[in-house]
Amino acid sequence: MSARRDRLRRRRQRGGASKPAFLVLGVFVTLLALSGLGAVAWVVGIAQSAPDLRELKPQDPGTTSVVYAADGTRLGFIESSVLRRPIKSREIPQNMKNATIAIEDRRFYDHKGVDFEGVVRAGVKNIQSGKTVEGGSTLTMQLVRALYRDNERTFERKIREAKLAEELENAHPGREGKAWILAKYINSVPYGTEGGVTAVGVQAAARTYFDKPAADLKLHESAMLAGLPQAPSAYSPFRAPEKAIARRNDVLDQMAEEGMIKKETAERTKAMELGVKPSKYYTERREGFFFDYVKQELIDRYGVEKVRQGGLSIKTTIDLKLQQAARKAIAGRLNFSGAPSSAIVSIDPRNGYIRAMATSAQYKDRKFNLAAQGTRQPGSTFKTMVLMAAVAKGINPASTSYTSKPLKLNDPRYGPIEVKTYSNSYGGSMNLVRATLASDNSVYMQLDLDVGPDNVTQAARDMGIKSKLNSFPAEGLGGLENGVSPLEMANAYATLASGGWRNKPKAITKVTFPDGEVDDLTKPRRHKAFTDGEVYEITKILKQNITGGTGGKAQIGCPAAGKTGTTDNHRDAWFVGYTPRLATSTWVGYPDKQIEMTSTYFGGPVAGGTFPAEIWGDYMKVAKRDYCGDFPQPKVPFQGQSFSGTYQKQSGGTGDEEYDRNGGTQAAQDYETGAGTGTGGNGGATFNDDAYETPPQEVPASPAPQETVTPGDGTAGGTGAGE
Repeated sequence: MSARRDRLRRRRQRGGASKPAFLVLGVFVTLLALSGLGAVAWVVGIAQSAPDLRELKPQDPGTTSVVYAADGTRLGFIESSVLRRPIKSREIPQNMKNATIAIEDRRFYDHKGVDFEGVVRAGVKNIQSGKTVEGGSTLTMQLVRALYRDNERTFERKIREAKLAEELENAHPGREGKAWILAKYINSVPYGTEGGVTAVGVQAAARTYFDKPAADLKLHESAMLAGLPQAPSAYSPFRAPEKAIARRNDVLDQMAEEGMIKKETAERTKAMELGVKPSKYYTERREGFFFDYVKQELIDRYGVEKVRQGGLSIKTTIDLKLQQAARKAIAGRLNFSGAPSSAIVSIDPRNGYIRAMATSAQYKDRKFNLAAQGTRQPGSTFKTMVLMAAVAKGINPASTSYTSKPLKLNDPRYGPIEVKTYSNSYGGSMNLVRATLASDNSVYMQLDLDVGPDNVTQAARDMGIKSKLNSFPAEGLGGLENGVSPLEMANAYATLASGGWRNKPKAITKVTFPDGEVDDLTKPRRHKAFTDGEVYEITKILKQNITGGTGGKAQIGCPAAGKTGTTDNHRDAWFVGYTPRLATSTWVGYPDKQIEMTSTYFGGPVAGGTFPAEIWGDYMKVAKRDYCGDFPQPKVPFQGQSFSGTYQKQSGGTGDEEYDRNGGTQAAQDYETGAGTGTGGNGGATFNDDAYETPPQEVPASPAPQETVTPGDGTAGGTGAGE
């Protein structure tokens, strides 16, 4: 039994009450030819009740949204229940056009939207057989149905459909008009649903069934696709291959009968296999973690439906060469069995563009984005926020000294505090420059208390930290309640690299809508948080930290600044640094467990100055490309003064110390890690996400959803961070 007869048999078995309108139409038109004018008048009345085509707005079946990297490389399509990528008429193979006409509307080029001869012929055949053996709808009528989504199955609908089809043909006259209607039809009809996703239009169908663009379809493939729209489920080549072959062969026979192909060609092609090939074209993505981050930002900005079926073309900031360099740098250092994970984020300080967001994790294994969602204790990388708070108050790091010593005190506001270095060795009196290069916990806890944890929190907010802060003293050593993400830390240090401008991290630069409208998002959203002189003072110190402090293994042969961070018991290790054109954070640790990276298995204790600094250096040597410029001199030089605070006085610092490079290096070795405790304190500075100097029409996009990874012991109000 042929596929067509099989389909007709099933329709007959559903009973007379459910017979399609084609049978009714055929009967009625035949009777009209034999009866009086009253019926004609009724038909005319129904036709006149149909709205004018110009008053109707075609329903957009949707176009799959696509995401691109900064260089135009496609990252992937955003998943949707409908797959559709319309193409131009010249991209549709002639065989596909011919096959569609042959099986759907062989008099397509002869009628004006309604094929009266075909309707009468269908009606007579349907009456004679007692069932539907031939339809009367033209391609134009089917297109009207697809465009205006009228699912009513009545004779009145068919009359209105015929009237609108004639108007559509009049609106698109001649051979060019026919070409437009045919291409529109082939781009608009559904070709089947596979895996819960419907392929609308020939481009999506060609990818779904043959994993190729429509332009590359061969004759047997075009014939199979042309046969699908009438009953896509029944003729599915994946679920019913025998019926799909029979239907395809019917199409080939019709093409031969119409003289579109030779009969010998039809017979030869009918002997071919279907050749279907399941495709991952619409589901595979590059840079899955970043792709998901972009998708969430789009949904926050435009809504779910507009993103999934809006036909958006999204250009992003990601640099695929930097992504590759980041993963290579991680793999080059963490290349042993059971190695910890790592994440790298790079931000352009000039505009906040996210240039890299890479991790050692495989997207197929975990969907959790360590770079944007993973929140871990930052260790001593957060001391930079304490130093920033001090400089913002006008404190001169070079002429302000504290005594490095074991701390066991009872602060009037925060209660008992105990801080020590990991090695229990202390450097005595040292200024803030040397204390930074040595990453001295004792000095920084005293500085934090003198400057005020509230002010440290405000400095962190001004730099771009958005995670929860409680203004506890322990936070100055990196002991946060929930931790921070590599994305946050990269953006915070980018504020230093940019001359004091805090940028909102930006992943999307342009969104183009199907109608050609463009949402231009290239302009940075930034706020002037500090003077260039203030951040330059920090940069001078952090430059020395790479050349002679704890970050020596991060050297790249060009001017760069950065800070190491290691949490208590070496559970998290960081290096966060920057050049004038790129700020990068690197984290190393185990995302699912709090594993202490201290054994000889790791080649010794893992601290910020080991794997993270090495990975950062390997990566930035590539990421800097040909640029090797120094940080610009500030337009507003910093005018700092020696500071005299409560704990500074108790330290008895002499002030005006000069940094001794050898001493700094030795101190770095002595004070790489440590621990501290602190209790009490609450509140915290505010971070206004809208406090950016940008045009009012720009709507801020929300960050990717935060998921807290279990933090280390360094929680606010509890055990402080290490190094």
